[in-house]
Amino acid sequence: MTDLIFLLLVFFVLASTMSAPNDIKINLPQAGAKTNTRQVVAKVYIDNLGTYSVAVGKEKAREIEADMLEAYLEGIQAEDSTMYIALHADEDIAYKEVVRVLDIANTNHMKLVVATKR
Repeated sequence: MTDLIFLLLVFFVLASTMSAPNDIKINLPQAGAKTNTRQVVAKVYIDNLGTYSVAVGKEKAREIEADMLEAYLEGIQAEDSTMYIALHADEDIAYKEVVRVLDIANTNHMKLVVATKR
């Protein structure tokens, strides 16, 4: 009896794996325009003096006032909603500077990653 149950189990396992999961054939339409799937990275740098710099994509980092950071990042987000922030903060700065950038990202629903050394 157990042999019969085992054989049935093996049969159903093999039969279920032979069936392709995509049995429904769908002919998808072609898209007229190609979209850019690259995400924009806004790199926010905070040096050991508390000076903020921002680089977008492959641009060179430029210094920005701490008070202007949120408006600047919102402008980038308005151009590309998939944008995310990479925060490069010196280990010797006050934690409140990092929290300021975290708050900006959280308030504006931006994705944020914190860069570290290996």
